[in-house]
Amino acid sequence: MTRLDELLADPAARLLAEPLGILAAAEAMSAVAAGDALTLAGGPLAASRLRLHARVPGRPEIATAMTASAGEIAAWAARRATDGDRRTTDLLARMTAARPGFAGLSPAAPGRPLIMGIVNVTPDSFHPGSRRHDTQAAIAHGLTLREAGADLVDIGGESTRPGSTPPSIEAELDRVVPVVAALAAADIPVSVDTRRAPVMRAAVAAGARIVNDVEALAGDPDAAPEVASAGAAAILMHMRGEPATMQADTRYDDVLLDVADFLAGRLDAAVAAGIPRQRLAVDPGIGFGKSPSGNARLMGAIGLLHGLGAAVVLGASRKSSLGALSRGEPVEARLPGSLAAALTAAAQGVQMVRVHDVAETAQALAVWRRLAGFA
Repeated sequence: MTRLDELLADPAARLLAEPLGILAAAEAMSAVAAGDALTLAGGPLAASRLRLHARVPGRPEIATAMTASAGEIAAWAARRATDGDRRTTDLLARMTAARPGFAGLSPAAPGRPLIMGIVNVTPDSFHPGSRRHDTQAAIAHGLTLREAGADLVDIGGESTRPGSTPPSIEAELDRVVPVVAALAAADIPVSVDTRRAPVMRAAVAAGARIVNDVEALAGDPDAAPEVASAGAAAILMHMRGEPATMQADTRYDDVLLDVADFLAGRLDAAVAAGIPRQRLAVDPGIGFGKSPSGNARLMGAIGLLHGLGAAVVLGASRKSSLGALSRGEPVEARLPGSLAAALTAAAQGVQMVRVHDVAETAQALAVWRRLAGFA
């Protein structure tokens, strides 16, 4: 019996699977057919090895991990299922299951994540180049991002940078709703970046398909019911505390597992509120209450979130965490790091990247796809 078997004797123990040895395109499909790899979210990427993490919630000292080939893990899971424990087989089923197009959107090509372009209708967002405080300027920027290759645009009227304070609900509505309405009328898929139910309601009524909430529908008690009744999709992000205080404590027992457990709980809560899982996505919240090393861990192993059975989103564009991993570059010099983060996420099969620099990201992804063996 392995240490993992011993820990799983506790029915409260939870499992997560970190994909390793990721293969792409034809090589991935050949390995899957031979039983040597497992697909990530239905392909076209596959993991040839997995690191299984197990621990008991609330007891971080009781934890272990096991790394083995995908075939060995699948066989081990089947043996445990025969003995009546389906936790591992259920985890692998969630990890490998194909994802329907999130919010009705399909990628432009196999292996290419959706590109979400950022439109900040704010005077104080962390990236000055993204600020479009004037309504017409924000609409024009959204149209430009769509022309540059964005699959959808994300409209935000509140800066959630570290240390920020929120505007009034009235101010946020005035900033967001006209931009959402204009871009939706131009047949552009729109997401609204808000944590307030009244803004969600008005934005969806104006044409937004997706609610992108940094509080994972937990901050406003009316948020989840609002999304459910509106029939919208939602992106659930991890954040510790409030934007004003989130960087005060960046300690975790294990940042990767803690964030995954939080998101699993928020997915369950959203489903219980009446939002189907296929309308939900998760975002690890890069820069929202994490240290530089924590952000690096999350970006480097974001593929673990496939085991939650929902679409996965990465939003790391231009963030200070990228500069912290390099030479402390200012926001205007973080495009190379932003592209590196997007490519790292794409190579782990994420379904969406949220970026400021759409044309550059689209080109980087196109080149990566060809080099990875996609037609």
